[in-house]
Amino acid sequence: MKLIHTADWHLGQSFHGQERHAEHRAFLAWLLDTLVERQADALLVAGDIFDVVNPSLRAQELLYDFIVSAHERLPGLDIVLIAGNHDSGNRIELPAPLMRRLRTHALGRVRWLDDGRLDAEHLLVPLSDEAGETRAWCLALPFLRPAEVTGASLASEATDEQAPNDYVSGISRVHEQLIEAARARRRPGQALVAMSHAHLHGAAVSEASERPIVIGGEESISAALFPDDIAYVALGHLHRAQQVGEARIRYSGSPLPLDFSEVAYPHQVVEVTLDGEALSATEAIPVPRPVAMQRIGPAPLDEVLAELEALEDDPALVRERWPWLEVRVELDAPIPDLRARVEAALEGKALRLLRLERRLPRVEGEATPARVDLETLGPRKLFERTWAARWGQPPDEDVLADFDRLRQEVLEADDDATEEGRP
Repeated sequence: MKLIHTADWHLGQSFHGQERHAEHRAFLAWLLDTLVERQADALLVAGDIFDVVNPSLRAQELLYDFIVSAHERLPGLDIVLIAGNHDSGNRIELPAPLMRRLRTHALGRVRWLDDGRLDAEHLLVPLSDEAGETRAWCLALPFLRPAEVTGASLASEATDEQAPNDYVSGISRVHEQLIEAARARRRPGQALVAMSHAHLHGAAVSEASERPIVIGGEESISAALFPDDIAYVALGHLHRAQQVGEARIRYSGSPLPLDFSEVAYPHQVVEVTLDGEALSATEAIPVPRPVAMQRIGPAPLDEVLAELEALEDDPALVRERWPWLEVRVELDAPIPDLRARVEAALEGKALRLLRLERRLPRVEGEATPARVDLETLGPRKLFERTWAARWGQPPDEDVLADFDRLRQEVLEADDDATEEGRP
């Protein structure tokens, strides 16, 4: 049977203040065509379906429209969704009874039975082939929050080597109980496929876009939790597509770059082919990038401006398909009109400047400033000290005049608001 593994859609993401619905809509349309073209039996979405726990209505509409369209075009397709650390487990599961009628299984949280054992049946999803025969079992593990896998209900199972409330030990026990239940449920010839949203030891993380799962650095778990009789492990959370130790343990990666730091590496979904109980093959399918991303710099301003003026664009593109642009400028002195100069170089080009980063020189001997009394110091003196600490010299008279003018405008605006009775 054939599975498509994807993760980390982050529907509803605000990218430096800009919405990305057009990009997500284009990806989902491509994914649906790919499922039909490849005649997939199942789609596995390994968490972080939404970007925030309370996604917008438009983001939710993207997901549910996709599910309905997928069922219409591939009535026998099984879809399994798990919640990631960006998702609300309760929200993911809320429409589960309706989605099951579309052969879609949404798992947001783990459950515990009255005797303290894992409700493994809740997390075991049968995957069937085109003839309707169960060919595999998906062990669907949503992101495991510390409160769900630690505490008194689990302490009695901890060994002498395990701390009773240890997060990683709790995760291990959940995996062990679920795998034990799956082994008991499977029949000869049926494969076991695990899906998890987690950070595995040794996996490569992205530079800036991945939110740590657990404060304190204890979120990393071992690939040894997935024994050899698990034919394939479909992982989510890390945006860089990669295998972890073995070809059967893989992050699909995010389908779209979620930060400019992710521009340089390819984005994909993974086609997984199972032959009986074993993994037969995997194939990375590149995802077309509906909106290009470009990074300029870091470089001195003259070089950056020259690169910007040389950029080619396509004026025929509709605005929602204009490339996103990040510009990084190395400065050796303040340039008050930096943004204006960058925007002038982009005048008339079909590009969207999202981020302008100023890379400042490090002042020799720079140290953490001593604590000061802000009320005694006053705004102007504080500004002078901050400027001098950053640039190694005090601000000149023109800069101070600009500061005074801006401060006066703020004060006048506050006075007007007070007179009008606004808060």
